[in-house]
Amino acid sequence: MNDTHAAERLAQARAWLRQDPDPETRDELAGVITRAAGGDAAAAADLDDRFRTRLAFGTAGLRGALGAGSNRMNRVLVAQAAAGFADFLRSRGSATDGRPTVVVGYDGRRNSRRFAQDSAELFAGAGLRAILLPRLLPTPVLAFAVRHFGADAGVMVTASHNPPDDNGYKVYLGGADGGSQIVAPVDAEIADCIQRVADAGDVGSLPRSTAYETAGEEVVDAYIAATAALAPAPFGVQEMRWVYTAMHGVGWETFSRVLKAAGYPAPRVVDEQRDPDAGFPTVAFPNPEEPGALDLSFARARTADAEFILANDPDADRLAVAIPDGDGGWRRLTGNEVGLLLGWRAAKAAQEAGTAGASLACSLVSSPGLGVIAERYGLDFHETLTGFKWISRAPGMVFGFEEALGYLVNPETVRDKDGISAAVAMLGMAADARVRGTTIAGLLDELGAEVGHFASGQVSIRVDDVAVIPALMASLRGQHPTAFGARSVAGAEDLAEGGDGVPAGDVLRYRLDDGSRVIVRPSGTEPKLKVYVDARGATPDEATTAVSEIESAVRELLAERG
Repeated sequence: MNDTHAAERLAQARAWLRQDPDPETRDELAGVITRAAGGDAAAAADLDDRFRTRLAFGTAGLRGALGAGSNRMNRVLVAQAAAGFADFLRSRGSATDGRPTVVVGYDGRRNSRRFAQDSAELFAGAGLRAILLPRLLPTPVLAFAVRHFGADAGVMVTASHNPPDDNGYKVYLGGADGGSQIVAPVDAEIADCIQRVADAGDVGSLPRSTAYETAGEEVVDAYIAATAALAPAPFGVQEMRWVYTAMHGVGWETFSRVLKAAGYPAPRVVDEQRDPDAGFPTVAFPNPEEPGALDLSFARARTADAEFILANDPDADRLAVAIPDGDGGWRRLTGNEVGLLLGWRAAKAAQEAGTAGASLACSLVSSPGLGVIAERYGLDFHETLTGFKWISRAPGMVFGFEEALGYLVNPETVRDKDGISAAVAMLGMAADARVRGTTIAGLLDELGAEVGHFASGQVSIRVDDVAVIPALMASLRGQHPTAFGARSVAGAEDLAEGGDGVPAGDVLRYRLDDGSRVIVRPSGTEPKLKVYVDARGATPDEATTAVSEIESAVRELLAERG
């Protein structure tokens, strides 16, 4: 780093320090500045990383590591985001009285409550009606509250299942958007408003007010009632044995009340992970998909002789399901397996109800089996880009999912993935199966016999240098593979320009000559390249073998191109 560049970073850091209201991040940054000014090369590099850019506001809002600087999550950045979002909302007005209403929620991560309170004060100071949820709650409760209050917008302070030192800022829009997450070009419009606030200078000069409202318990009660009504417990399942973990998150308090209202027997809870703990001490990553994350649940299930396991991620918008593997162990179902089961449930209900225009929807990287189910039951089917901001907007949707453990089972109340309502729907399926003398594994067999057996897999390449990912995508675009192992590529699609009703996205899709499918895309929230593999077979083993063979070929290809 040259002297001019270093001097610019020091000037940025000192300007940031002057406006930072947080004593912890002020002390952190002051130490880095002192060391960098004294010639410490490591401190200078640290300062450069903190200020070389800003955390980008996109359709997923903001998400990043906590710390001082424009490239971190902190009170300065959140204040700029809240003030910018307030300006955006005021420019749009409100469908009700011209004074936009925004609901703010927060989970149990570090600084979540502080960021939420700062936001509520800034929204109120900007002349908005701001409603702060009464305590730390799951993300689906915030998504519900946007619709419940008829609000113009919602903000959830959460980093979902990211590492412990991360936090985030997730944005929803009401009105015509129905409580869904934002999509382009709104994200760019909000980002421009945020940048104007940042360019204007000191966040300490932004108007604040403590005249925001704190929501009463009635909004939580309403969410619980609506979710419990989704699948009341059938008679005769009080002996059902199952295990639940909240993964150190905020799910248990709300979910336990839903269970009681719906009439289900209480689970054996993984006590070490029941209550919110921002350090997530028993897991390396608080994500049910990560290896080892469910180990305590498996141990609890063995001692309890459980029939199945349900697990939420820390903000309870995702659901994992695990069942006995038949050899004395346990296996987590893939997101596609759970999604197809819940889609099957929704399709049968829509057919029985004669719901006109009903559809199933999933992201284009999720199992093609959902389209087969929709066709069998006479429903429409929609494939969207990844993310519930797209899935939730599918016309006539009665169920939507994505393979990353996200399920939208109750679109009339929550227009986002909801791990609690999905858990209730899954409990309903397990309970009904139990009454019939079968299990979740038996349901998978029944579904396979009806529509064929689908298997899926994923190859994820995590990188330290994010520049590696666009380089790999460019390599694949420049020379599409002609085969994955013994399977020839029958068709290659680059969705950068969109097509077939799907918006443009950084996605490559390959259809193989045996009907299998390979999709490549960068992760939207992590430094990963993700490759999704799907196959269909006459038997589960046939489909699983095909996926395994294709995964091996994918790894070989990426090693050659990387």
